[in-house]
Parts: sequence; structure tokens; C-alpha cells
Amino acid sequence: MSKKEEGGLWQNVHQASKIYILPNSFTAGNLFFGFLSIVLCIQGKFNYQQQDRAIDYVASLITPMGSPEGGTGYYLLAILCILAAFFCDAFDGRVARVSGKTSLFGKEFDSLADSISFGVAPSLLMFFLILQPTEAMPASYAKFVQNTGWLIGFLFLLCASVRLARFNVLTNPYIMGHEKYEKGDFSGLPAPAAAGTVASIALTMLSFDLRAYMPVLIPLMILIAWMMVSNIPYPSFKHINWTTSMRFRSFILLVACIILIIWLREYSFAIIFLSYAFYPPVKYAPRGIRIFLYKIKKASGKKMA
Repeated sequence: MSKKEEGGLWQNVHQASKIYILPNSFTAGNLFFGFLSIVLCIQGKFNYQQQDRAIDYVASLITPMGSPEGGTGYYLLAILCILAAFFCDAFDGRVARVSGKTSLFGKEFDSLADSISFGVAPSLLMFFLILQPTEAMPASYAKFVQNTGWLIGFLFLLCASVRLARFNVLTNPYIMGHEKYEKGDFSGLPAPAAAGTVASIALTMLSFDLRAYMPVLIPLMILIAWMMVSNIPYPSFKHINWTTSMRFRSFILLVACIILIIWLREYSFAIIFLSYAFYPPVKYAPRGIRIFLYKIKKASGKKMA
């Protein structure tokens, strides 16, 4: 029997560790694209002076900037692999829930794959593509990046890993109250969305050949890393499936997103990911400010008393 048929928790390790083919295939696809992104980043870094016609031709089909320089094509494909991993991750859990084929193995496998695709892969992409000194940088800034680039990349990886570990604890079926976090909003920016945000911005900047402005992404990456470990509520969309009804306004928004993707192509991903990442902080900012001011007022009142 499955967990749903029992009406409770898994009774033994054999039930909890079942490997269901369809949902875990999507997770394996997530892991594959994450690994491929890492390989492409390494090739882009160390084959920068070599022209790979096959890679550059495929990259030229993706972006209208023409035939990219040696190395850039690798980074473009590495970014697209992270985005492909994001879409695989979006389907594995959904397929498991719809088919009733959930297991603790699938949950742990998904987190391990996410740590590679949305932790190691984007951190390596940042380190090779963004956190490297260039000739266009001022000497002092280039030295700063050279000395601290590895630390900034690790900070993103650390926050992604902490975010994934915290999610596993909050949704552990053996802990009371886990249903609230399984069915409700996410606590903090999900790691896949954080990786997608960084990757989509890098894709846009490469497409416009704005590599000289890549350093502006450094504070943004640090902010996104913090948002992953914050307690800001983010919508999960877990309840959405083919039978879900929606309001007219939500339907119009969905159609607009589809048109945006078709019209703007690779630039649309940055708009969508940035909107998802920064809308909740903007939405809950007034509430957070009120709570902060209330705490200051309360603390000052105690001191005066």
C-alpha cells in the first residue's frame, strides 16, 4: 500500500524508499542538466581561446547577438541547462502527487539533485562568468573580486543548501504540523527560483553582450542568497493542475506570460523570475516595517519604565 492508502505514515523502509519511475525520471533529468551545466561552465572557462563551431552554432540559434565569441557559447548553454533543470524540478513533485507515487526516497533524491542544479551549478556559473576580474574593471575593484569572488560564490551555495535542508525539515512527514508547509506558501525564496533568477539575468546580459556590466550582479546575488534563507512567504503553486480553475485576472496574467515568452524569447525569463523573486518582499515590506517599528517602540517603552 502507498502512504495515501494507509492513511498515515510509511510503515517500513521498503515503502518509504520505493523508486517510482516517472517522477524520479524528472528528478534524474534535473540532475543531468545540473551536471551538464557544470561541465559547460568548466569548458567555457578553459576553452575560452578555442572556437567550438558546434557549440557556437547552437548558441547562435538561441540568442540574436550572432555568433558568440569562444567560451561565451558554453556559458549560454550552461545557463539554459539550469533553466531546463528548473522545469524538470517543477514537474517531478507534481507528477508524483497527481499519480499518488510519493515516497521519502523521491523527496530526498529531489533535494540532492537540487543542491547540484541550483546550488553548485549557478555558483560555478557566477564564479567563472561574473566573479572574475576583467580588464574593464578598476584595479581596486578587480582586486576585490579576485580576493572575495570565491567567498561570494560559496555564500550562494551555502544559502541554497541551508534553504533545501530547512525545507526538508519543515515538510518532514514525521513532524507534527508539516502539512502547513507542504500545502502552503514557501518560507523564503526557493532555491530553484533563486538559481533561475541569476541564470536568466546572466542570459540577458550575455545576449546583449553586456559582460562589462556583470559586476552589478554581485550585490544582487548576495541579496538573492539572503532571500533564500529569509522567512518571506513565496507562493508555491503546488495546488495548480490541469483541473484547477482560476480567476479571470489570473488567467489574463497567465496568457500575458505565455505571450511574453514567445515575443521576448530569452529576455522573458529574467522578467518572470525577477517578478517572482521581488514581488513578495515588496508586498510584505509595509507589514515588516510596522512590526519593526512596533518592536522598537516596545523596547524603548521598557527602557523608560
